[in-house]
Amino acid sequence: MNKVLIVSDSHGWTVELDELKKRHQTAAKIHCGDSELASCAPHMNGFVKVKGNCDWKADFPLDEVVEIGGLTFFVTHGHRYDVKRSLLHLQYRAKELHADVVCFGHSHIAYAEEIDGQLFINPGSIRQPRRFKEPSYAVLEWDDASRIQVVFYRNDGQAITSFPYEKQFNIKNNNLC
Repeated sequence: MNKVLIVSDSHGWTVELDELKKRHQTAAKIHCGDSELASCAPHMNGFVKVKGNCDWKADFPLDEVVEIGGLTFFVTHGHRYDVKRSLLHLQYRAKELHADVVCFGHSHIAYAEEIDGQLFINPGSIRQPRRFKEPSYAVLEWDDASRIQVVFYRNDGQAITSFPYEKQFNIKNNNLC
């Protein structure tokens, strides 16, 4: 079983990031920006990380493309793709990159949806959630592309069941046999 921890918009919180890393033993960890931490901060160790619009001092990349467990992940904060208005620009870029999973933040709104064979995940914010009152992060689990599950969690580790999203996804993946 492959498992990835996805977090965004922690805005300076460090204890919480350390707790999430200890709580979830995952193949990979992704931070979708706005950590407001320096690149050398030990709390960011182990994360695939990107630069958000509030990461003024960090020298993180703006976007990352990584392969994890046979899936191609496109990681970005989202501000450069105007995700608060529409996902269209992000969708175009994800298609260009042949991404299976797109992880982004910026809006602080937890969200997961399959669009044209690609899975889009915004884990929300562990510090300043919007639309839903619960601070949140996500864990993505899969055996293969036909059984992908996204679970949103509160900061205390309790699963959030009140989000109006699908939890199981099937995505098209040319990388898996």
